[in-house]
Amino acid sequence: MAIADFPAVLRRAKAGEESAFAELFRSTQPVVLRYLSSLAPASMVEDSGGDTWVSVVRGLDTFVDDDPGGFQAWVLTTARRRWIDEVRRRNRRPESPTGDAMVEVAAPSDVESEVDQRLGEGKAIELLKHLPPDQAEVVMLRAVAGLDVERVAQIVGKTAGSVRVLSHRGLRRLASLLDAGVTESGHSSINEAR
Repeated sequence: MAIADFPAVLRRAKAGEESAFAELFRSTQPVVLRYLSSLAPASMVEDSGGDTWVSVVRGLDTFVDDDPGGFQAWVLTTARRRWIDEVRRRNRRPESPTGDAMVEVAAPSDVESEVDQRLGEGKAIELLKHLPPDQAEVVMLRAVAGLDVERVAQIVGKTAGSVRVLSHRGLRRLASLLDAGVTESGHSSINEAR
């Protein structure tokens, strides 16, 4: 998170200054989208991401840490909870097209694609989908979001030792996938999706 004077920006955002909140959003949203992309299908990322920021706005006054890493961890914890809520909602009420078949057309300026292109991490996220979900989530939070073991443990509700083991196993599995040439299948599926 690259905000020069994070405590001042946070105070201004809490006071209702729109430009300060926009700065927090711009610096955090790419990580939120990458994180949610590693957990959820594309159709859920947008819903969970939007719900995340609604919750952040509502709870911003309750956030007391002046550390940018703490803020990022708090937002990612919120994103994880909104994703779980979305999974539960969809499981309770599965969506089915009625009447004419519903066709989902991607918007020309799809935010997820733009973020992946700019940050060059689309391939990494695609590769993470080959890992067990708990390993993928931990590797995403540690390697891509750059959070420390303790913060990741808080987010995923595991011990720091479990996070270290999952991270180690996930990274080892990624190395073996790279050695086996799995990236080529990831390349073609990414290129076909764009």
